[in-house]
Amino acid sequence: MGAYKFMQELYRHKQSDVMRYLLRLRCWEYRQCNKTIRVSRPSRPDKARRLGYKAKQGYVIYRTRVRRGGRKRPVPKGATYGKPTNEGVNQLKNQRSIQATAEVGTLIISHALSRIALDGNAGLCAF
Repeated sequence: MGAYKFMQELYRHKQSDVMRYLLRLRCWEYRQCNKTIRVSRPSRPDKARRLGYKAKQGYVIYRTRVRRGGRKRPVPKGATYGKPTNEGVNQLKNQRSIQATAEVGTLIISHALSRIALDGNAGLCAF
């Protein structure tokens, strides 16, 4: 079994002792970092290679933290004004996906990027 196949099998069993420890360490480490950070190499090289990443110049990887859950309408004291169909405040859903939100946040940090390779491991722990 090659190294990439071994990593792939390891990530299929996330409840194993090794993976639980590794994910707990990474979750703590990610919380200490800034919201958007450039990383030198992917945390999952096997998955990154399958998605098209190559370890050469021109490929960069950013890790971006995105808050989970729905959004709340920014209105003072919940006063929305208007018809009852538009008076929802709390249980609103984002129109953009979590990945699209992360890509926009990364593009703001680095203006020169045209295509982004995201590190998919950061979504495993809630921030």
